[in-house]
Amino acid sequence: MTDIASTISAEPGPHLAAARPEALAAPVSGIVEVFNYGRGRQGLIPMWAGEGELPTPPFIADAAARALAAGETFYTWQRGLPELRDAIARYMGRVYGGTFDPERFFVTVGGMHALQTAVRIAAGPGDEVLVHSPSWPNFIGALTVGGAVPVEVPMVLDPSRGGGGWFLDLDRFEAAVTPRTRAIVVNSPANPTGWTATLAELAAILALARRNGLWIIADEIYGRFVYGSEARAPSFHDVMTPEDRILFVQTFSKNWAMTGWRIGWLECDPSLGQTVENLMQYSCSGVPAFLQRGAIAALDEGEAFVAGQIAGARASRAAACDGLSRSPRVRFARPDGAFYLFFSVEDETDTRRLALRLVDEANVGLAPGTAFGAGAERYLRLCFARNAADVAEAARRLVRVLGS
Repeated sequence: MTDIASTISAEPGPHLAAARPEALAAPVSGIVEVFNYGRGRQGLIPMWAGEGELPTPPFIADAAARALAAGETFYTWQRGLPELRDAIARYMGRVYGGTFDPERFFVTVGGMHALQTAVRIAAGPGDEVLVHSPSWPNFIGALTVGGAVPVEVPMVLDPSRGGGGWFLDLDRFEAAVTPRTRAIVVNSPANPTGWTATLAELAAILALARRNGLWIIADEIYGRFVYGSEARAPSFHDVMTPEDRILFVQTFSKNWAMTGWRIGWLECDPSLGQTVENLMQYSCSGVPAFLQRGAIAALDEGEAFVAGQIAGARASRAAACDGLSRSPRVRFARPDGAFYLFFSVEDETDTRRLALRLVDEANVGLAPGTAFGAGAERYLRLCFARNAADVAEAARRLVRVLGS
């Protein structure tokens, strides 16, 4: 019998040569590389991925288990269970004010599926899409595999400015628009920088999109994780009109500790309903109904859990900033939102190598800035969505290794 594994070679073969260029262009994840390098190490504090250590709370898991036991295992609504779409509309009304039409919401296989669906609506092969950078690498990946051309627009870091230090240079955005530009991706609060757009900045971005006839793909999944006096971050919902072409990407992963469930939603104008349903049909044919039952419980019963998550992140943010500030080699701007600390280390230019070294020497897992696009190469990302004691211990380990 032929051992197929023994025939696999690192050299390009006929299968690779015949694959579509969009598929071959899918970028390797720099986060996953470090994750795999440190996976399973005894005592390692993992802060490389955008999740905490808490499992999904029982009231959510139990609702899904009851639905599974009741036999909700058949094909379901392509757009999502009507009960879940109603629950999303109620939740959005509570958080953002006003009344939301359930027909605006479409249940997806996580936020990544919502993002890919939004990209298919807004841009295609050869179309340019502006992305502020540093950014979550999946924005670039989703655009690339869809055949679109991501155009990274560098953010500016000025710690003396306040408001977290990072900000968008809107003149750079305006200058980056060409006749081929079709959309802008805006992530606020932002992964990895923690930049949180002001209402004025969102209004300016929206005005730019209107002037140039562009779509906006808005990732506001960290909107509840803000550290000022506000209950949530400013949103395009606060400045938009029904005529604006905005596609909102959302997920259950962060607020309700459901990263492994792979369930989220896309929000858009109801006129796109049949188009979105068709895209659902040809990508996933609907999200499992029993998972959606858990998501309903998350929205209707989970406010106390979300409040606890935010309070925990606030304490852990303080632990991360206070701990790393003890090393004079470390530089960062305190994040206004999300749950990441994006920091540089004096005289360290190869953060991929540094992240691997910190796994070995500090037993702490961080994401290298090389994963986050232009302008991020000298940085490391630390996810502080963990208990404050773990974050403080990780900071102590890092300071010990990085020294002064």
